Amino acid sequence: MASTDLHSVSNKVVIVTGASEGVGAHLAAALQKRGALLSLIARNRDKLLSVARSEDLAIFGDLTVESVRAELIAKTLERWGRIDVLINNAGRGSYYSACTTPMDEARAVFELNFFAPLDLVRLAAPHVRQTRGTVVNISSIAGQISLPWLPVYSASKFALAAITSAQRSELRRDGVNVMGVFPGYVDTDFQAHAVGPRPPARVVQGRRFAVSAQDCANAIVEGIEHRKRLVVTPRAGWALVWANRLLPGFVESRMERV
Repeated sequence: MASTDLHSVSNKVVIVTGASEGVGAHLAAALQKRGALLSLIARNRDKLLSVARSEDLAIFGDLTVESVRAELIAKTLERWGRIDVLINNAGRGSYYSACTTPMDEARAVFELNFFAPLDLVRLAAPHVRQTRGTVVNISSIAGQISLPWLPVYSASKFALAAITSAQRSELRRDGVNVMGVFPGYVDTDFQAHAVGPRPPARVVQGRRFAVSAQDCANAIVEGIEHRKRLVVTPRAGWALVWANRLLPGFVESRMERV
């Protein structure tokens, strides 16, 4: 159950991965407005520099590389001396079908969507324990409902949701809040960046109903401030989550028609 008290992020040290665009860039902007001390990481140097302020720590690198993850934690501690919040936002999409996904692609999806956040929490855990801080793992509605046009992506996000629950149970005793985030369709360049064949036409057309990246980021920051355990954005996504839990066969049959 979420706390009713507001835990301000002002002057808190916050790590945001995948911060160069989309939800990550809007998270950085929202946190900057609230006075957070930011460590930002992304692969694209130019885009990240357009997001970061002069006082932010900007790190350029590929989070699927173990040494880059270690560098992120080490440089954050060197600059700020502590870690209050870790936001695992970076992710990779793939539109290959379940039966045609190349194995190197499946592994690449899991490396960024699951193993990178798993390792970052491992590295950050001693430090967020000291500050009784917050870990945020950004999964997806596809981590609650398997989407047949994003099968390996869905699997990676289900895995992230599962480990988030385990991390919550482990870290709660030390005063650390672990929050899982399950965005629905967000208006970003996800489709352009995802590899594989193009998604079904109905999926592309559904973009007009997408939540904005800014609204998604604001919901995440509000979740951090209220120490929520789960954030589903838009909130209408809860209806689909509960429908899948109560009537999984019906939801699966509807997904097959997309």
